[in-house]
Amino acid sequence: MTAPSTFGLSSEARNLHWLLSNLVEEVPGIQSVAVVSSDGLLLLSSDTSRNEAAREAQSERRKGPRGSAADLATIVSGIGSLTVGAAKLMDFGPVKHTMVAMDEGSLFVMSISDGSLLGVHGSAECDMSVVAYHMALFVGRAGHVLTPEVRSELRKSLETDAPRSGR
Repeated sequence: MTAPSTFGLSSEARNLHWLLSNLVEEVPGIQSVAVVSSDGLLLLSSDTSRNEAAREAQSERRKGPRGSAADLATIVSGIGSLTVGAAKLMDFGPVKHTMVAMDEGSLFVMSISDGSLLGVHGSAECDMSVVAYHMALFVGRAGHVLTPEVRSELRKSLETDAPRSGR
């Protein structure tokens, strides 16, 4: 996780950290994950340092959004805004998920609740259906926990950890 420790966080915030860690560890090919609030602020992210072995194994390939959780959050927020606007124009209801397939990877964006988004950047080798399934599990488990209070707590924990983690 971006925060080196969940010490001092509520049980709901710790559960969200655990769910995100579990998503990254359970699904092969996931390179980075970000949970973004409806206003585009990063709430949770995967810790790229935990995937050092995977990065070394694929050192010849680009890893995605410059390795920064903030970059992934920006991309996820932008795609979320674009698809919400498209859905309003088409009048087909709210957006549930979006997938962008590229030559060397994929980006998945799924609505969590209240405008929050889960974004996953996967390698070219990842199984898109497995990623989508595990994202849906995360959304189902996290949606009711991601209250305004917990979002505020997660955001504050990222801000207080920023000087220690070098961001």
